[in-house]
Amino acid sequence: MAPHRIRVGIDVGGTFTDAVAIDSATLELVAQVKVPTSHHHADGVAHGIVEALERLLKDVGAAPDDVAFLAHGTTQATNALLEGDVAPVGLIGIGTGPGSLPTRRLAGLANLELTPGKRLPLRYAHVADPRDAAAVRAAVEQVTAAGAEVLVASEPFSVDLPDGEEAVLAAARPYGLPMTAAHEITSLYGLRKRTRTAVVNAAILPKMLATADLVDSSIAAAGVTAPLMVMRCDGGVMSLAEMRRRPLLTVLSGPAAGVAGALMRERVSEGVFLETGGTSTDISVIRRGKVAVRHATILGKSSYLSALDVRTVGVGGGSMVRIGGGQRPAVHAVGPRSAHIAGLPYACYADPADLRGAKLTTVSPLDGDPGDHAVLDAAGGRFAITMTCAANALGRVPEGDFAACDPAVARAALAPLAQALGTDVAGAARQILDAGVKQVREVVDAMIRDYRLDRDTAVLVGGGGGAAAVTPHLAAATGLTGRIAAHSEVISPIGVALALVREQVERIIPGATQEQILGVRAEAEAAVVAQGAAPAAVEVEVTVDPQTNTVRAVATGATELRTQDRAHRADDHERLSAAAASLGADPSAVEILATTPAHTVYGTERRRRFRRPRHPVRVLDADGVVRLHAADARIAATTVGEAPELLTQLIRESTTYGDGGVRAPALRLLLGTRIADLSGVLDAEPLLALARSELRS
Repeated sequence: MAPHRIRVGIDVGGTFTDAVAIDSATLELVAQVKVPTSHHHADGVAHGIVEALERLLKDVGAAPDDVAFLAHGTTQATNALLEGDVAPVGLIGIGTGPGSLPTRRLAGLANLELTPGKRLPLRYAHVADPRDAAAVRAAVEQVTAAGAEVLVASEPFSVDLPDGEEAVLAAARPYGLPMTAAHEITSLYGLRKRTRTAVVNAAILPKMLATADLVDSSIAAAGVTAPLMVMRCDGGVMSLAEMRRRPLLTVLSGPAAGVAGALMRERVSEGVFLETGGTSTDISVIRRGKVAVRHATILGKSSYLSALDVRTVGVGGGSMVRIGGGQRPAVHAVGPRSAHIAGLPYACYADPADLRGAKLTTVSPLDGDPGDHAVLDAAGGRFAITMTCAANALGRVPEGDFAACDPAVARAALAPLAQALGTDVAGAARQILDAGVKQVREVVDAMIRDYRLDRDTAVLVGGGGGAAAVTPHLAAATGLTGRIAAHSEVISPIGVALALVREQVERIIPGATQEQILGVRAEAEAAVVAQGAAPAAVEVEVTVDPQTNTVRAVATGATELRTQDRAHRADDHERLSAAAASLGADPSAVEILATTPAHTVYGTERRRRFRRPRHPVRVLDADGVVRLHAADARIAATTVGEAPELLTQLIRESTTYGDGGVRAPALRLLLGTRIADLSGVLDAEPLLALARSELRS
């Protein structure tokens, strides 16, 4: 039997389904398996999920009831949109008189292009009075006669008055079709964007419902009693019931799984995560211990889907080298064509005998490609020269890494190229990595600027099977701290296994009162608890944007109270050294400012000529990981009973007044094992109300 219960994460990819088992107590990886994704099986991808689960349990020696947590991530929704494999949607617009014009214009959503030459299959019908059941039935019959397989109801201002949309769904329910109302998908204003998001959600609803039912029944038949969770596109997981309501939340969840793994397993608080496969690198940001999200663009249009802000560069471990001609040949580009797509093996993984007599030549890997891609024609056939070959030749790949090979073979693979370039093997390898990393660096630099990351504390974390081809060289080129995540080749299923239940609630509330802000917070907290999160483990981050009047609450929580009994806990000296390194100060100049059972606050003073000194701080956990940092902060220690009075005083003293208005300080509370981040609320009264709410918990 397994020493503890296990958490299982399964990542369904286009080619393979990867699964991992994580020890629930120590959060250490105990097993991993890979099976072909079962697209063409009668049970679809559900068959591969169950096969992977059964192999995991066998390898660990665990029974189905030893599974404490089970989640899977899938590219099915993304692929459905990319391939145009969606269901026809019946959109029922609501409105009368001049107010009906904006709704009638929604029929134009049928012009949304899914794939070149293929548009969204939308059937539109209109009802003036949503309480006229006969009119609603006529509208439903009109769109279903035209082929609609799923229904959406939409009305202006339904986020405030949802009665009309709900009445349409009630009258349409006897027809037995999957249905959704626009206000159920998002509570933000903007009729067209809200409806567009709801329609795209509905288009993938039938396929996703069928898959959800198959996976659910298959997991139950396997004897697993833990509730099945599904990966979201914002780095969290949701219940299967929630996925059935909003399957659109699984779009773009593939990259989100990887960054969730970096966040939870690597304990990154500030940095950039690079997930490198064979063909491309997905780049995303972790800021203040949270993934960076934004409203995603879907089918070329903005939406109200909050998804991971991920930017993709066409450079991966298998990216092929391209060389320019002329009297002095040089590596002028790497990718986007990869050896995988070209159907060529990597030269660095060849048997030494197969590289005998290798000659360098350039080819067009596929029809239409430039004829400048470098390959080796040798005794064993044709081989591609790739980023991975260069990284191994230059010693950038750690021993035991997924991408590691015999460095001598890698150097032999690059020798003909080095001769053509008029340099040595190390010089040729650097040219390759410089050309490939240049494209990645431009995006990384832009994201660091966009999110105002502190370059002194930001780290580069590489994941994916091709991580060693990009991250180590990029770290060397930028001067940033870089590392490859443990078990990087399965970082995505690790992220799925460790992800927290997440829910985001957004409301547009002009002049939001304390009660309204607390109401949005309570709604988000209740949503994750309803999906299985342990109430005592829920954390809620609230932001109030005064420019857009948007109140946003993001709640996260574990489905069980996870306690880690790791053998190693950093001692006082290790934590002090880590804090000093992060602060860029001598340990003798760093002092402990406050402690809780879970965290220690370290700080120093930086004097500046003719200006007020700064007091940067770092908050470290028991493992010696920096969980929070601030360039200039004021620290106060208190008890829960005395905190309200002290907070009132601190906020009053730290509130600033200027041309931009009144601005309260960015507040964080260290409460027991939690860090409550209230930095997104800049008005003093709501800030105090939220702080009191956190203290009551």
